[in-house]
Amino acid sequence: MGEFVRLETKDGIGTIRLERPPMNALNTQVQEELRAAAATATADPGVRAVIVYGGERVFAAGADIKEMADMSYVDMADRAADLSSALGAIARIPKPVVAAITGYALGGGCELALACDWRVVAEDAKLGQPEIKLGIIPGAGGTQRLARLVGPARAKDLIMSGRMVDAQEALRIGLADRIAPAAEVYDTAVELVRPYLNGPVQALRAAKLAVDGGLDMDLNSGLAWESQLFAALFATDDRREGMAAFVAKRKPDFTGR
Repeated sequence: MGEFVRLETKDGIGTIRLERPPMNALNTQVQEELRAAAATATADPGVRAVIVYGGERVFAAGADIKEMADMSYVDMADRAADLSSALGAIARIPKPVVAAITGYALGGGCELALACDWRVVAEDAKLGQPEIKLGIIPGAGGTQRLARLVGPARAKDLIMSGRMVDAQEALRIGLADRIAPAAEVYDTAVELVRPYLNGPVQALRAAKLAVDGGLDMDLNSGLAWESQLFAALFATDDRREGMAAFVAKRKPDFTGR
């Protein structure tokens, strides 16, 4: 458990909670604590799904600009890869991950949300990549994950204008997956991941690896990657249980093995 980021586990759900008032700015310490929380959530078999949550008022309003303001090119050249990989650690959690977004998800905060599998957005939330207004571009996955999610033209619009989008536009363009009243965002995220809590752990992991890995490959390579993951699941107990349950017309009892 870090100073600003903590992982709480309850009923199979690990909640990675940001607590750096007032806006959960993602300074270097927060970035590294996110990396540590992601590693713990990955390693803990009791965590079957993850929610990234900034609290009832704000998700994360971006990186800590005061920390970066006096950095030189050399300083940031040394740091940039760590910044990207810290949020990449969230993306690589081999379990279902949802961002529960209230208030603002801007800059690094939006990139953190993009690193999740789904985004539940409060009705009054605002999302965006405003880095262009500081004379820079997103540096923690924003240009890459946003374009893959909403398409290159929409990504360029958001990144090059620096404008914010509301919940309805975010839903329309695919940046949000569900909208809920702010007070119900966390509970809605719980309901989104609940179906996965008793699912086949290795198959869920393989599904995420297949989709995410395939996005970085040409079609033929992606199909070969899918075939490898598909075949590997025939070594699991859950595959045997799932097929036996289907034949017997009963509900499967998955063990995660």
